[in-house]
Amino acid sequence: MNPMSSPLLSELRNAFRHESGVSRRLFLAHAGAIAAVPWLGSSARAENPVSFDKEPFSMGVASGDPDHRGMVLWTRLAPEPLAPNGGMPAVTVEVTYEVAEDEAFQKVVDRGTALATPQLGHSVHVEIHSLKPDRWYHYRFSAGGVRSPVGRTRTMPAPTDMPGQFRFAVTTCQNYEQGLFTGYEQMLRDEVDLVFHLGDYIYEYKSGQNGTIRTHLGQEIGTLEEYRIRHAQYRSDPLLQQMHAACPWFVTWDDHEFDNNYANHVSEEQGIDPVYFMWRRANAYQAYYEMMPLRRKCMPSGPDLQLYRKASFGRLAEFLILDARQYRSDQPNQDKRSPLNAEALEPRNTLLGHKQKHWLMQSLLGSGAVWNILAQQVMMGLVDRSTSEEASYSMDQWPGYAAERAALLQFIKERRISNPVVLTGDIHSNWANELRVDDTQPELERVATEFVCTSLSSGGNGTQKASDHDALMAKNPCIRFHNRERGYILCTATPSGLRSDYQVVEDVEKPGGKILTRASFVVPSGQAIIQPA
Repeated sequence: MNPMSSPLLSELRNAFRHESGVSRRLFLAHAGAIAAVPWLGSSARAENPVSFDKEPFSMGVASGDPDHRGMVLWTRLAPEPLAPNGGMPAVTVEVTYEVAEDEAFQKVVDRGTALATPQLGHSVHVEIHSLKPDRWYHYRFSAGGVRSPVGRTRTMPAPTDMPGQFRFAVTTCQNYEQGLFTGYEQMLRDEVDLVFHLGDYIYEYKSGQNGTIRTHLGQEIGTLEEYRIRHAQYRSDPLLQQMHAACPWFVTWDDHEFDNNYANHVSEEQGIDPVYFMWRRANAYQAYYEMMPLRRKCMPSGPDLQLYRKASFGRLAEFLILDARQYRSDQPNQDKRSPLNAEALEPRNTLLGHKQKHWLMQSLLGSGAVWNILAQQVMMGLVDRSTSEEASYSMDQWPGYAAERAALLQFIKERRISNPVVLTGDIHSNWANELRVDDTQPELERVATEFVCTSLSSGGNGTQKASDHDALMAKNPCIRFHNRERGYILCTATPSGLRSDYQVVEDVEKPGGKILTRASFVVPSGQAIIQPA
């Protein structure tokens, strides 16, 4: 059935017209009928035992959101991952889990059972709370007599501890059609403590719209089942599975997990039915939760899912994971590159929304960490991308919300927040930026540093030095490095400094692409400057 013509959406449209516009209150009142997350009370029970003719753990295992006592362990039962419902019957299945100090599971420290329900796509999110700080562990699941692959995860150091080192990788933008996920091969060898994925984990476009290296299944996705299948297609990549199984991840989304360049409840396209749009957003958000190692507190309610959250690596680093899509106001200047005019400087423009911005500031004030790491989506540097005399900036990035950006950096400056470092994705290119309250005034004090990660595969093979590179660097003194190849960033934080190595893949369009370190930089503790390593 065409979802645009369903009786439920017709009913909701009539209600919205009565309320003269999009009403989140009204929409949430109907959330139980549209891609709603089920109520799982204590009376929930597994049904008759199931058996599997095909591998039920076809999408591997993952862990995420660790603290010093545990983490969330994830898997999904899907013997036919690209079929409706993952090839699973509409029954609740009991899944057992084990956590051990050793890979052979001779020293099991936690075990139990969880329920994989059809309402949540037979995904499993097990929260562990009883482990020792700063330790590596192994985990596995079993169902229907079949065991999953073994995953490796770790707890964070105790909140009062000062570790000597914290090693993490930053990745983003992995378009399945435009390239292979070769960067994960080297990332596996890097033996990192954590991975930050900054969004565009999947792309929503129809088959063949982006490329031919590999092809998406079907048309542009909109239903819950279509989002599930698209996630499953991405998770079928063996390198992505291996990297998820190697260490815990912190994930956040950008736009393509739902729809390109959306802003809260506003589509980038004109004439989109607002009820259909929010129904589709509910589907996208539920599928995202189902497929990611997220804690129960992130479980969505209709078209809402709170994704911003924080964690720490002892006293060495505090991480603040942000959501720059769900709460933002519409992009100014019709989302076209523009000067920093009145629309871009409008104080009411918000990327974070009032509640998240307040939470961020309170979290920064309360942090006692050496490094305060903001893991977020769009570039904070005010980078003039114009090829003419008049400056122009991306309105989808922080320049479109320039007043909020300035207020945040002024707050960081005045409150003397320790070593703020911004991690960014989205833009399919590498950047290292020194941030000021106003980057157009290079004489101002540098307040924070920003490391922008290129895409893992989106855009296909890039270039080491673009034709406009020198002009771009000359007109933007905030930029210390720029590159348009594919890859990821490997970061190492110590009490004295933070090092960022830009790892690039010379060819993502065929297997075996060479991986090398293109550039390395260090931020000394106590200084918002970027120096060559």
